[in-house]
Amino acid sequence: MRGTEPEGHGPVRFGPELPADGLPVLPDLAAVLAAAAERPEGEPVGGGRALLDAACGYWERRGTPTGPDRVVAGPGAPALLVALTAALGGDVLVPRPCAAWWAPYARLLGRPVFHVPTPAECGGVPDPYALLETVRRVRAEGGDPRLLVLSVADDPTATVAPPEVLHEAVEAAADEGLHLISDETWRDTLHAPRDTVLVGPAEMLPDRVTVVSDLAGALLPTGWPAAVARLPATAGGDDLHARVLDVLTALDARVAAPVAAAAAFALTEPEPVTTRVETAVRLHARVAAAAHGAVVAAGAFALPPRAGRHLYVDLGPLREESAARGVGDAQDLEDLLTARLGMPAPGGHRFGDDLGALRVRLSTGMLLGGTHAQRTECLTSPDPLELPHVQRALVHLKSVLDDLRDDAQRWEPPR
Repeated sequence: MRGTEPEGHGPVRFGPELPADGLPVLPDLAAVLAAAAERPEGEPVGGGRALLDAACGYWERRGTPTGPDRVVAGPGAPALLVALTAALGGDVLVPRPCAAWWAPYARLLGRPVFHVPTPAECGGVPDPYALLETVRRVRAEGGDPRLLVLSVADDPTATVAPPEVLHEAVEAAADEGLHLISDETWRDTLHAPRDTVLVGPAEMLPDRVTVVSDLAGALLPTGWPAAVARLPATAGGDDLHARVLDVLTALDARVAAPVAAAAAFALTEPEPVTTRVETAVRLHARVAAAAHGAVVAAGAFALPPRAGRHLYVDLGPLREESAARGVGDAQDLEDLLTARLGMPAPGGHRFGDDLGALRVRLSTGMLLGGTHAQRTECLTSPDPLELPHVQRALVHLKSVLDDLRDDAQRWEPPR
């Protein structure tokens, strides 16, 4: 993660990567990738037939069937978002906060990006009234808003938008004629899938929604870049598909052939893959819940994590003590917590949040140990929270946050 100099406080051009799962590569995936590494031929731009068919099967099992002519693959979701944004044109709307990589791709194309506040109960989707007001204001100022990027299972907030909240946002976007890109990278990482209702916007507005999924969310290691997108089954979707392929071709943005083979294997969801996904999700859910407890006990605030392997922490209640330590904004807080925790703690400004708000994203993968053996033990232990190295990491997190709370109380002036 790139640091910033004090004089560089303000809009951040580059942000942190997706939260890694911190776990060893599944041997079955490694074997598929290794076998494919012997092939001399490359993967076609947009994905070969095996990868596209596997993606179609993945979505069909989730109740949204599609054909390979409606699917495109790329070397990670950012590459697909660059192609989609270039093809769709116009100004871009995103929630505040949002995934760190959503805004830079639009800036790269010279497209204005407008952040829209989210409702109190979740991140990832805009408040519908704020969305309507933002669109009205942008158009009044001569802008051309055409694209809304959102995420039901969200990075950075780790929340899952309730269907009724999503429906209102989608309805507002439809009224304004916006095309939606639904980032569903974290869809398969629900902490309590039996108790959480996840409905995607494509199920509500299929003709105006493109679904993008970075396979690093649940199926592949973060270092193996591959993502797939499902475009609308309309004439406009046909045209969009062709233009996206044009952009990917111009960039020569193709999935590496060994990674494509591993991605196709993972998307078919054989038993070893599904077992690993379920085990990893349970592990990160337990660690996230423990970390959330430490955050709340320290007097900070965080919405309960419902998906992914991260949580979004607001240390605003500890602002007084933080100011006494020279922390005046999210960059200062990032520097302080990264040093104290010994792990990246990217500030909220990297996710489009206000620089002055004391918010950071913490990743649970960093709490699973520093060695291959420790991380493997986390996968196999019936109670990973009782493992000594996990306990130490959680105790250290708690002590750092408790120190801030206790110091804040000591600095509190007499009433």
